[in-house]
Amino acid sequence: MAARFNRRILPGFGLSLGLTLFALSAIVLIPLSAVVFKSAGLGWAGFWSAVTGPRALAAFRVSFSTSFWAAVFDVLAGLLIAWVLVRYRFPGRRFFDSIVDLPFALPTAVAGIALTAIYSKNGWLGRHLYEWGIQSAFSPLGIGIALAFIGLPFVVRSVQPVLAELEPEIEEASATLGAGRLTTFWRIILPDLTPALLTGFTMAFARALGEYGSVVFISGNMPMKTEILPLLIITQLEQYQYAHATALGTAMLILSFVFLLLINQLQRWSLARRGTA
Repeated sequence: MAARFNRRILPGFGLSLGLTLFALSAIVLIPLSAVVFKSAGLGWAGFWSAVTGPRALAAFRVSFSTSFWAAVFDVLAGLLIAWVLVRYRFPGRRFFDSIVDLPFALPTAVAGIALTAIYSKNGWLGRHLYEWGIQSAFSPLGIGIALAFIGLPFVVRSVQPVLAELEPEIEEASATLGAGRLTTFWRIILPDLTPALLTGFTMAFARALGEYGSVVFISGNMPMKTEILPLLIITQLEQYQYAHATALGTAMLILSFVFLLLINQLQRWSLARRGTA
């Protein structure tokens, strides 16, 4: 009887760990190691020259700055969308809730073409922005719009379940004690949502860094101005500069890992602070 109750659905620790390491190595570790080893063929001087050239530095600046601000926008917009979907009941709520996941299903190239058509000089929205002197397509703003489009679902889906678990009675109690809406949100609601917001920001930022399909059309691909790093890597590969392309990929991998590590540490600090509060 005891043997029957001790049976587990998954196999033993040794076999499970072996399968896990094999899958992780085949899908993640070996390809990433190949990128690093390929770039090592340049030597340190060649590697440094490849990643610090004017065109490479401009691509790094465009990619990281637009990804960061797109993720910041996604946090603000995603929080508002999640709040409306969770706290209010209105006709068509389920439809709008399903629309949030559309960027996951839509091919990125199709999204890029659609955004370019909408935000170009003759587009539905672009024509009005151009009248105000704002160039949306073929500019860093256009890149940010595309990156915000593909990263928004990460924030909404990270915040939505946490917000659904918050008891409205806590807000009512805060109101009865004389706290205003802004104070209640800042002191009561936001601390509980901060870990989820950081998680959504991290995923949106990481997704935006590697995005290519939705950006390549709306960016204009102008070197030193609107050329993102994935596009520069593709350009190097098309010119058979494999070592230079992998050097850029390695540098991007290192910088992305550092940024994500810092954000994850901030998230752990937020959780620990909330737990001791």
